[in-house]
Amino acid sequence: MRRGFSVGLLGGSFNPAHGGHRRMSLAALERLRLDEVWWLVSPQNPLKPAAGMAPLAARLASARAVARHPRIRVSAIEAELGTQLTVDTVQALKRRFPHVRFLWLMGADNLLQFHRWADWRTIARTLPIVVLARPHYAGPSQSAPAMAWLRRHRRRGTAGWRSWRLPAIAILNAGLDQRSATAIRRDDPDWADDLTAKDSPA
Repeated sequence: MRRGFSVGLLGGSFNPAHGGHRRMSLAALERLRLDEVWWLVSPQNPLKPAAGMAPLAARLASARAVARHPRIRVSAIEAELGTQLTVDTVQALKRRFPHVRFLWLMGADNLLQFHRWADWRTIARTLPIVVLARPHYAGPSQSAPAMAWLRRHRRRGTAGWRSWRLPAIAILNAGLDQRSATAIRRDDPDWADDLTAKDSPA
């Protein structure tokens, strides 16, 4: 990758992936002028219970089926790197791709629990953060515990993010999307089995 290549990192369980992830990514590609968005499918989110978590292979398959864009890359690189915490993953990626400009993307729901992430302030000091609005979370996320510290570092708008002095955080309103993995699991508890059966040879 060329020097200055820009990548938005969207981490998550993708249990399963859905159109909301894709919509967020397409908005980030366009509005932030990113070269790519990487979906980092977590082997196991330390803040979520293992019970109810579909196998990594099924979640990767769902992400690939939903992404459907040449500039959205689906990756299980955390399994390869042996990292579980975002702070470790980000630092490992920066070492592996020293010429890439990384930016962290998160939904407003994740901002509400950002203060629970290991070394979250280090994450904010390591790469810019852009929060994408989500239904029911856009307002409450502004009073998230982490915002007590992050608010002084908030940028108005996302223009020029490549030259931001860190820490830096911005909110991107790219249109709200009602879809959620929780609702999909509720409506189709066997989604992972269905996906596996679809991919199996006849």
